[in-house]
Amino acid sequence: MIHPTAIIDPSANIAVDVTVGAYSVIGADVTIGAGCKIGPHVVIEGPTIIGEENEIYQFSSIGAAPQDKKYAGEPTELIIGDRNLIRENVTINRGTTQDIGKTIVGNDNWIMAYVHIAHDCVVGNNTIFANNATLAGHVRVHDFAILGGFTLVHQFCRVGKYSFTGMGTSLGKDLPPYITAHGAPALPRGINSEGLKRNGFDATSISRIKQCYRMLYRQDLQFQQALLKMEETYPGSEEVELLNKFCKRSERGIIR
Repeated sequence: MIHPTAIIDPSANIAVDVTVGAYSVIGADVTIGAGCKIGPHVVIEGPTIIGEENEIYQFSSIGAAPQDKKYAGEPTELIIGDRNLIRENVTINRGTTQDIGKTIVGNDNWIMAYVHIAHDCVVGNNTIFANNATLAGHVRVHDFAILGGFTLVHQFCRVGKYSFTGMGTSLGKDLPPYITAHGAPALPRGINSEGLKRNGFDATSISRIKQCYRMLYRQDLQFQQALLKMEETYPGSEEVELLNKFCKRSERGIIR
């Protein structure tokens, strides 16, 4: 299951059924769970924990030191969950002590070629990163978000659940849940209706979200006025509560 040209540190903890391709290098303090497939020419550095049934394609660099000039060799880590597909030339760095000390990637994510996930990022579950999507440090990407090819996300930004970015989008502020963004700088382009349908949202829920989008972006309301109107119009709605909380907690501000 392990190619004879692979180099694996004796301290690495690798499940018995893991496959490792030719010329891959797995360093110290690396744990790889059952059912993982590590392609050829992959470098995995520790401390890194990789869960089960992940597939990592050739030439990826996983768990390398953060690209942060303040980093001084502290033992930060990378944690990757289960069933992630990580394609060619992906780079995912460990965290820094200036933040949570770890970079986290959840479960069931589809990460395409040349994606970069920088230090201290937290990626949720069931996301899609198209080719060359890039996260600067300290970014949060919530569940079911989709980043189009060549999307750039500025440090400390948040990308909300079920949101979507078009090709070449540049996010310098938070992207709220359900919203589609496109452009550089990013501008709101409606709601992610197709994505919501695919994920089981019914017509009533989608209609509520669309009305909230209009309050936030089309009715010439001030930011706080729009949030208040959403609360008053749809009390008790889970979808509206998620959108409202995300916007209220924004530190960088949302795209407008």
